Amino acid sequence: MQRRKPEQDHTSEHADAYLQPFTFAAIGVVRSPYTERFGTPRQPPITAQVKGDAMLPARIELLPERGFEAALAGLADFDRIWCVFVFHLNRGFGVNVRSPRDPCGDRGLFATRSPHRPNRIGLSCLRLTGIEGRVLHVLGCDILDHSPVLDIKPYVPYADAFPEARAGWLEERVAAEPDFYEEPKR
Repeated sequence: MQRRKPEQDHTSEHADAYLQPFTFAAIGVVRSPYTERFGTPRQPPITAQVKGDAMLPARIELLPERGFEAALAGLADFDRIWCVFVFHLNRGFGVNVRSPRDPCGDRGLFATRSPHRPNRIGLSCLRLTGIEGRVLHVLGCDILDHSPVLDIKPYVPYADAFPEARAGWLEERVAAEPDFYEEPKR
């Protein structure tokens, strides 16, 4: 495709923007059956070893009086959504973590999906089962109850799925293999 306008530079005068703090406000809240960290699925499709051993229904309630009902127009036609949320109960993080998928060694934080992140931001792909007013009904929730929601986006298979992508150290693991938990020492 041929550009119609000459190239422009809109970013150079903002080259230090990454050094500035950012503030976000919740647009809603997750209402989830999961009220404890260790009883919550580690990833949406992995429900073994959690409450009910199944994908339990949850919902996302968007804040009232913000016009969000209109912002949901057309979303019901999608099977899945991305939910950007806050790990509101987490404090601090480590640069090396032990993953429940790999109990034998430490991994760099950014090579894991540990919920203990520098900015406590989470991302989940959820199955959208319905919308009523400003309430989204979902399945496959791996988010704690009362978690603040920052954004909702539609999951678009042709843009969001890369089946041929490498999965790093996780390729050694079996997808259906249960997470490893150490028994507390007494």
